[in-house]
Amino acid sequence: MALLQCSIKSEVLEMEQPMHVILPQIKMVEEERRKQIKKNGFPVLYLLHGLSDDNTVWTRMTSIERYALKYGIAVVMPNVNRSFYADMKHGLKYYTYVSEEVPYMATTYFPISDRREDSYIAGLSMGGYGAFMIAIRNPDRFCAAASLSGVLDLTSTLFSTDDERFIPLIEPIFGSREEYLPSEYNLLGLIEKLKGSNVELPRLYQCCGTEDFLYPANQLFKAAAEKFGLDLTYEEGPGTHEWGFWDRYIQRALEWMLKDR
Repeated sequence: MALLQCSIKSEVLEMEQPMHVILPQIKMVEEERRKQIKKNGFPVLYLLHGLSDDNTVWTRMTSIERYALKYGIAVVMPNVNRSFYADMKHGLKYYTYVSEEVPYMATTYFPISDRREDSYIAGLSMGGYGAFMIAIRNPDRFCAAASLSGVLDLTSTLFSTDDERFIPLIEPIFGSREEYLPSEYNLLGLIEKLKGSNVELPRLYQCCGTEDFLYPANQLFKAAAEKFGLDLTYEEGPGTHEWGFWDRYIQRALEWMLKDR
């Protein structure tokens, strides 16, 4: 495997951005494999970080490089600061950056596939929300998405009227609660709007620790996804909001995503 630490000029954000990329290594004797990669590129997982992390955290806190090697996939890890992967109401356009520019740069600079059937997205906490939000809004680009302990219902967590400590963080991103609710950043509202549509949505994998403070919000999303008929695989187990849980379950997410490849 190759681990690349990049600094790339983003036209969307108008500044340099760091990004980590893991690329599988093909042995010189694997002629057929090399031909396949030259034709289509590596299948790719866009792997998103959480609120207090950055693009380096998955390689520091898990064995994601070793897990990727098992499946022969590339892994692209962008940095979005504390943006919730949104085009911020008062700030930068991180949704456009991750959903459009990052895949464009990855498939331009590296031997990475741009085909829907080869493109996956996953993340933890804030990144779990980002993975589902981006995949559901771009069903033509991603075939599957995974959320690990995701912040999947902001109305009961960050926008909670019982706990206003997160308001200074999220109002510059989404505006007021009233502005957020009808927007395409509201996951529960978004999947309800797509109910009965002919759009082929990505397969979804969701997991959360039973002792995680986000467990109730994950149950709300699970219930809504089942109500509206999404193709959702759900798992839970003992665990809090911590890396031991995420290191175990990213392996399960990868197996679920890539078992048929």
